[in-house]
Amino acid sequence: MHPARGVIIVCERENRPGENPFIPGRREFLDLPSISENMTYKNWQSDFRSLMAGLLACCAAVAVSCAKVGPDYLRPPTSVSQNWLEAGDRRIQSSPVDYRAWWKLFHDPVLDRIIEHAYDENLTLKMAGVRVLEARAQLGVAVGNLYPQTQQLSGSLEFDRESAKSSSTAGISGGVQRSFWVDQAGIGAAWEIDFWGKFRRAIESADSSLLAAMADYDSALVSLTADAANSYIQIRTLSRRLRIARENAEVQKESLKIAQTRFKGGTTSERDVEQARTVLYNTLATIPTLQAQLRQAQNALSVLLGLPPSDLQDILETSDEIPAPPPQVAVGIPADLIRRRPDVRSAEFQAMAQSAQIGVAKADLFPAFSLTGSFGFLASTVGKAGLGDIATFSARTATAGPGFSWDILNYGRITNNVRVQDARFQELLLSYRNTVLKAQQEVEDSLAGFLRAQESADFYAESSSAAKRSLDLAFLQYRGGSTDFTTVLTAQQALLTAQDNFATALGSISTNLVGVYRALGGGWELREGRDVISEDIRKEMARRTNWGNLLTPASHLPAEQERSTIRPPDW
Repeated sequence: MHPARGVIIVCERENRPGENPFIPGRREFLDLPSISENMTYKNWQSDFRSLMAGLLACCAAVAVSCAKVGPDYLRPPTSVSQNWLEAGDRRIQSSPVDYRAWWKLFHDPVLDRIIEHAYDENLTLKMAGVRVLEARAQLGVAVGNLYPQTQQLSGSLEFDRESAKSSSTAGISGGVQRSFWVDQAGIGAAWEIDFWGKFRRAIESADSSLLAAMADYDSALVSLTADAANSYIQIRTLSRRLRIARENAEVQKESLKIAQTRFKGGTTSERDVEQARTVLYNTLATIPTLQAQLRQAQNALSVLLGLPPSDLQDILETSDEIPAPPPQVAVGIPADLIRRRPDVRSAEFQAMAQSAQIGVAKADLFPAFSLTGSFGFLASTVGKAGLGDIATFSARTATAGPGFSWDILNYGRITNNVRVQDARFQELLLSYRNTVLKAQQEVEDSLAGFLRAQESADFYAESSSAAKRSLDLAFLQYRGGSTDFTTVLTAQQALLTAQDNFATALGSISTNLVGVYRALGGGWELREGRDVISEDIRKEMARRTNWGNLLTPASHLPAEQERSTIRPPDW
């Protein structure tokens, strides 16, 4: 260490002119003119201990009490409506409600089992859980930097040969030994004191990043429950539409047979036969399309359940009943979104994490103060000494003292890095505000869809009843000879369209209600009391890597009091 940094350098050597200084022998202090060479070792030991104790105490006090550079995070103002646009509708309730298990409002046990299965097996959700562990480990890295950043055991064995013309041996008699071995072993440590709060800001950032990862997990759970419910509703809707198409095809086959019989009997023209055939094959053509859509919906649900594509008959059972939503829905007020929606919380935590990064960058504008020290043993083969002397206490060496460094000519790199961090923070603030706005839009869109789909379903229900009655009358009139076959075919087409639209509208009501609860941030409470990773993943990771206690659920999120104090590192 350079003496200008105030570092005490202690070494052992024999006091013989011309010999290599790294030889066991008399104790001496080098590079400190203020310390007398006649000072005794006992006095030096006492002063050294006092100096180190004082320095450590000062550093600890500085690390805890110094102010942190950079801004403290403040939540930005957001535009939140006082109430929903559809709040005046009697089907909308603004009273608080528990969204923990919103899917149970459909009273469908198959849907309940699907949600539980998806929670246990979905791979995307498991990845989000592992990212929580990753963020927790990153927090451990940040906490560890608050303590001495370098602690190293070191050792070496070197052979040195000095030139006969070197300045270090010039003018010395020819008996000087210019080739020798040197071995050393010791321990060293360096501790940059957190004078400007750089490391504490980094811990704040890692804390917020961990909370953002947990919010992202909750957001993934919200999406998972909604996607699983939507896939299930889509399967039921497509199954209903497929049944309607097949039933109408059977009716149309009978109509074709009637037309063919009457044509053979000479009571009608061939045109009726071809029109009946046209209607029938148009209906049959819709069946493969519906079958393909049904298969795709089943495959999508299989992936959500962590399964390879399959027909899921063992889970879905044989039914095409579309889950019926309740007539009314409780949605609370828009202000609840900021507290409830995980993606809103995640956006704010990301902004908080970036805010702390401004302080980390600003700390580089100021000098860094540090403590360094080392203790070890050094021996050489110069003179009467030997490498074996390293095992003796007289071969000990030690260095200790404070220092500082300051990047004064950085050509604007540090300043511009602060600007980069500030720009990123501003971007995340705007992203947070935009997320709040989009959340309100999604709720309003889903509410409008839910209410209007109910109204459409009522009309389609009336249309289906009328179309069925119209077809019955058309058959009676056709058989009685008071109308032509075209009227029957038109009534059949109208019935198929009305029934298909009615089934689609029923599915739309349910999917829009799912969208309401997704937009409200419902469903993430399902993980309360459970871990973010499954037992098999925990065992696999523990078998591969020493995770300490970080795999236990209680260690995932830091307590509030831990985030405000200096915490011990995770070993």
